[in-house]
Amino acid sequence: MSDTPSKRIPRRETALAGRPWETFPHGADVGVRGYGEDMAQAFANAAMALTAVITDPARVAPRRSVKVERSAPTPELLLFDWLNAIVEAMATERLIFGRYEVRIDGERLAGRAVGEPVEVARHAPAVEVKGATLTELKVGRERGRWVAQCVVDV
Repeated sequence: MSDTPSKRIPRRETALAGRPWETFPHGADVGVRGYGEDMAQAFANAAMALTAVITDPARVAPRRSVKVERSAPTPELLLFDWLNAIVEAMATERLIFGRYEVRIDGERLAGRAVGEPVEVARHAPAVEVKGATLTELKVGRERGRWVAQCVVDV
């Protein structure tokens, strides 16, 4: 696949710049990674990295919210389901999200994505995320903090 300008995703090393999320290149796709003091915070920050693949999260106003409830037998599959629920909500509701709230109780996740309808001129979406993948899917503790990551198909 050729690297067209619409498919170029800059690495956003925001975790190193004070934000608890980052994106990373992975072939023709892009990885998302969230950090947190607990797993729920890492999941919320991984979702913020998902938004950053598409647009600058600071451009997104908190006008609408979507509830997300999922359950899965492992933290990794819960992250996979959470991110895919966000992608589905973006596609079906034509929304972009700039804030996420997550609670995790065992195998259950209750979350909320807050954002607004996409405005191409203002949000300038770089790509469309098609879904989270199992590639580099990882949830766990590293250096005293939680990390939640996977590669998303763009």
